[in-house]
Amino acid sequence: MSQVASPVLLEVALNGATRKTRNPHVPISVEELRVDALRCLEAGAQIIHQHDDLGRPGELGGASPEVMAAKGAALYQAVLAEVPDALLYPTSNWPGDIQTRWGHQEILAAKGMLRVAYVDPGSVNLGPFEADGPPRSEGSLVYQHSFADIEWMMERSHALRLGPNMAIFEPGFLRVVRGYERAGCLPRGALIKLYFSERLAFGFPPIRPAFDAYRALLEGSRIPWSVAVLGGDVIASGMARWALETGGHLRVGLEDYAGAGQPTNSELVSAAVALCEEVGRPLATRREAAQILDLP
Repeated sequence: MSQVASPVLLEVALNGATRKTRNPHVPISVEELRVDALRCLEAGAQIIHQHDDLGRPGELGGASPEVMAAKGAALYQAVLAEVPDALLYPTSNWPGDIQTRWGHQEILAAKGMLRVAYVDPGSVNLGPFEADGPPRSEGSLVYQHSFADIEWMMERSHALRLGPNMAIFEPGFLRVVRGYERAGCLPRGALIKLYFSERLAFGFPPIRPAFDAYRALLEGSRIPWSVAVLGGDVIASGMARWALETGGHLRVGLEDYAGAGQPTNSELVSAAVALCEEVGRPLATRREAAQILDLP
């Protein structure tokens, strides 16, 4: 099958740092997350990602791995009871050492609830730009993974038979992944997600030369890849169409979205589905998604 006609993977990032004050449709509670996840899966998405409410809706982690796992399990049990082949994975349990940040995924995997896991292969400053230009220090963080951390996550993914779902914030992240690929030690089930943003101070903005630069770094790779625009609109920016036209896949969702209006997650999925149909690439079924990813 040609790249242009190949089925599309669609991930939905349900919440993240988005607050209800910005979009009242963002799901926060387990019940809201459950309803949203099922609606998105019914609309055609195959991969669901969520952050958990720990009293600070949308913020990263901050609890023990056991608490993080319990919160994730409450959602995953409800979703998997209705859609057993859904691909679900949580955010990092930030801060702490790598075992603390990743430990909830080990627990969820042992419960049979995960087939994919986040493995972010690098370090980056994360924070928004001020209105007048420079990055804002308040609310920013250094999202840090040493080479030793990355090696540990890769090894644990392999041992637990989890596909590494890898966020690419900067070009160096992708070069690390390609190094693992060339060495033949990248765990099965890998997915590369190319992240772009205008409002957040990292990596590339969502412009065609940036997209082409990442495509050049991907030359010769056999790893499935997708695009996302954090703090923007992956469809309105043109990034989604460029990806679909060149064999890539998509991530949408209210964690990322900062475009016009206050859509729901399922409305963002519907817009992505419509674009896939327009380009002539069908959404993958969940069985096809597992095959495209080559999940263990």
